[in-house]
Amino acid sequence: MAKKNINEMIELLDKHYTTEYKCYLDFKNAFELLIATILSAQCTDARVNIVTKELFQQFPNAKMLGTAPVKEIEKIIHSTGFYHNKAKNIIACAKVLEEQYQGDVPNDLELLTNLPGVGRKTANVVRGNIYKEPSIVVDTHVSRVSRRLGLTKEVDPVKIEFDLMRVVPKDHWILYNIQVIAFGREICSARSPKCEVCFMNHLCKEYRKKGK
Repeated sequence: MAKKNINEMIELLDKHYTTEYKCYLDFKNAFELLIATILSAQCTDARVNIVTKELFQQFPNAKMLGTAPVKEIEKIIHSTGFYHNKAKNIIACAKVLEEQYQGDVPNDLELLTNLPGVGRKTANVVRGNIYKEPSIVVDTHVSRVSRRLGLTKEVDPVKIEFDLMRVVPKDHWILYNIQVIAFGREICSARSPKCEVCFMNHLCKEYRKKGK
């Protein structure tokens, strides 16, 4: 996509979704956001928010979660899917946080991705929302919409992340994540995109391919 079209895309996203920073996961601190994001893999934010309400009532910090019985955690998070691995990862992650960082969550990308169960997506969610570090978060919506718009041809999330870092203005990296999630849910859905009413269809590579 040409630079002038990227600028227009940013303006349209700002107009339709504002420039307000918003996270769809409920959290009170960095620890809660980190654990919630790990749980959000292959699960809706709405479901995670239901689960973490109970989880954090019983295990409100890294020390308590890090010593929790795995079966008890599995029972609480069962509905998020892949609960065996998720339970193992969040307990291990909490244990490392307590032992190495006194229960705090680091803001360094490498330190974050060294934590059990934490990949670049999860690390960037924490860095962007907690520490306000410019970060691109590649979830299913960002991946799908970015390819359709022609911002990337990649399917690998890490490669998509670096493509977007090259073309999206750095001061909009976090906002792009927030806005595109809303856009993907409202208009550019996976199965039935509302192309005819989309306010960015004139910029969309996929729409042009359809001969519109």
